[in-house]
Amino acid sequence: MDATWFLAGAATLATARGVYESLTHRSNLARIPIRIHVNGTRGKTGVTRLIAAGLREGGIRTCAKTTGTLARMILPDGSEYPVFRPSRPNIIEQLRIVRAAVAHRAEALVIECMALQPELQALCELKLVRATHGVITNARADHLDVMGPTDRDVARALAGTVPVGGRLFTTEQVHLDIFRQAARDRGSQLVAVTPAEADDVSFEQLSRFGYIEHADNVALALRVCHALGIDRETALRGMVGATPDPGVMSVHELDLFHGTLVFVNGFAANDPESTERIWHLALERFPRQRRLAVFNCRADRADRSVQLAEACPGWQPADHYLLIGTGTELFARKAVAAGLDRRSITCAEGQAADEIVETIFDHADGSTLVMGMGNIGGPGMELLRYFNHHGTAPRKVAELVAC
Repeated sequence: MDATWFLAGAATLATARGVYESLTHRSNLARIPIRIHVNGTRGKTGVTRLIAAGLREGGIRTCAKTTGTLARMILPDGSEYPVFRPSRPNIIEQLRIVRAAVAHRAEALVIECMALQPELQALCELKLVRATHGVITNARADHLDVMGPTDRDVARALAGTVPVGGRLFTTEQVHLDIFRQAARDRGSQLVAVTPAEADDVSFEQLSRFGYIEHADNVALALRVCHALGIDRETALRGMVGATPDPGVMSVHELDLFHGTLVFVNGFAANDPESTERIWHLALERFPRQRRLAVFNCRADRADRSVQLAEACPGWQPADHYLLIGTGTELFARKAVAAGLDRRSITCAEGQAADEIVETIFDHADGSTLVMGMGNIGGPGMELLRYFNHHGTAPRKVAELVAC
């Protein structure tokens, strides 16, 4: 009997604590009048930073949180610090982010969705963020093992973060019908940013960024800022001056004794469609005698390796393909089966950054273009740090996206 009463009391206490925490969180959310939940397949980290920077420049006291290359909390003065994680990432950390935003008297919180499981994406929105403004950058074939099996399923999963009774902003065109229906179901207004609006972001405006930014991301962020009363030039000024994500797409030059090497960081574009686009743009904008494609593989992202391996033989060819990270043999087998010459592939499974750099130099000949693709984690980030330290960025890196 004593044990029964003890268990019943413990259950009652746990329930009461859960109710208290839920009510406290709702109270914290109510103290932040503008809550912007950013989701999508590609570009959500960058768009989160762009929106937050535009709002800050417009005088709105704004906090932001990203989960891109490195999880970061961005404060109203633009400074930022790492998000502490005692173990694996968990969506419950969004409660801490909301509390921190309240502690900094934020008028707006721009928060990147950190969930992949469709049910957790919906939970993040309906229970943890309860956004006034939702943003879905796009819906492409990525994380198909979790959100798939098709890109339509990915769109349906992302639609879980459509706000209730708010506004949803998106640049997605192919699966716009899914987002339109979700917005209708939840009583939200759909704001579709068109390709024409992206075209209105001029080359001159893109060239003001110190890194490579995509016109559709800028157009989407500008549309959100405009809806909150920030004029275009003010928002752009803030966006241009903001600190980019560490994994943002960038270009670096390195002088070698036998020529010049150009390294394009395309690690963040890890779905086939985005990666192919950037690879072809890099080939067009930086024509070189020799072209080296570096794919950073992850054994725990086997679906991504398979997608890229099966797609890359259909792209404009590289002279050589260097596979780094883990699970490289899977990539190699799939690429060869899709038509790639096995002799053009080097598997550098588990190599450290300095060994990878030596391998790259061994394959460089005269002027060489090297592009990193696949994943930013592990050796991808180490490789990027090397070129950040030893290389210099070309003066017109924005030309890569101005075509």
